[in-house]
Amino acid sequence: MQFSSFSISRLPRIIFGSGRIKEVPALAAEYGQTALLITGKHSFCSTPRWPSFTASLEAKGMSWLHVTVSGEPSPELVDQTVSQFRSEAIDVVIAIGGGSVLDAAKAIAGLLPHGNSVMDHLEGVGKNITYRGPSKPFIAVPTTAGTGSEATKNAVLSVQGPEGFKKSFRDECLIPEYAVIDPDLLVSCPRELVAADGMDAFTQLLESYVSLKANPFIDALAWSGMSAFKDGFFAAWEGTEPTASHGRAAMAYAALLSGITLAQVGLGSVHGLASPLGAYFPIPHGVVCGTLVAAATDVNIKAMLTREPGNQALAKYAQVGRLLTGHAEMDDTEARTSLTSLLTDWSEKLQLPRLSSYGITETDFPLIVANSRGSSMQTNPIALTDDEINTLLVRRL
Repeated sequence: MQFSSFSISRLPRIIFGSGRIKEVPALAAEYGQTALLITGKHSFCSTPRWPSFTASLEAKGMSWLHVTVSGEPSPELVDQTVSQFRSEAIDVVIAIGGGSVLDAAKAIAGLLPHGNSVMDHLEGVGKNITYRGPSKPFIAVPTTAGTGSEATKNAVLSVQGPEGFKKSFRDECLIPEYAVIDPDLLVSCPRELVAADGMDAFTQLLESYVSLKANPFIDALAWSGMSAFKDGFFAAWEGTEPTASHGRAAMAYAALLSGITLAQVGLGSVHGLASPLGAYFPIPHGVVCGTLVAAATDVNIKAMLTREPGNQALAKYAQVGRLLTGHAEMDDTEARTSLTSLLTDWSEKLQLPRLSSYGITETDFPLIVANSRGSSMQTNPIALTDDEINTLLVRRL
């Protein structure tokens, strides 16, 4: 183990466990009397938990306003919401939903005290104005196990289409005050969402583990998350009790750790490609991760064996192969081969769509490759050539 220098940025205060959403009203009341609730259209507010939750807020002497988010959030949505609620003297923002809901709420909380456009701060496409805070206090309550947004400082916003983009509003001021992870909230997730979100969490853990910025502290968290994924993912996906409850808890934990690890050391080629793919085509982020991770892992391994045979990520991929297959006796070569085979098998078992299902063709590859070189690609364990990235895409077309 090598102990080079590293830094860990601020984390939210983490509250984890079954039923712990009941603690959110008391936490919110610490900040004042008026809450802005941001949810998806159906995932929480159409369940019996919604009236119980709002009644608990009122019992704490709080009034509340409500806005819903559907689909991936756009800068326009953020700006409109900030404009609508800025005069309401909001004391705390509470987001209960999937990654899109949490990302939108993170940006809204950040801009409510200021009232300016999120485009002033959005990486790569905005005015490049430094955000200096403060943000409104923000409590994040995930209802899916995928993005880990409850533990990160970035709000991912997108505009879809030929001139589209998928970029982050990013600052430590945006980190939630509390991340409240209640695995019981995952029970309403449909099977296909469990598959896509779970593969997003796994990909984030794997890419963090082999990141160029990896360090022993984050390695330990990523390993713990991947172990939990192995233990619980298919139980959660299959949805058969009593094992499904354990699976949901394992996946909620894995997703949380994936958010922590990606925020500290970055990601890799899958997420580098997720940005242009999600901007130009109607492909869900989790599907991108699940459908590309096997090919991306194989391309990375082959590139390192050819050009950087001493790259420490090769040994790490082998370790993950032994972990996921349960075959501790395999040598590194066997373990890496078994890893890529297993990931390929998973994508087929989960019936994750190929890229062509979303209208993507080989003629789109030059545009995708050209726009894949963002921050995530910069921490991939080896710098991939355009041809290697193209090969990766072809394999999942």
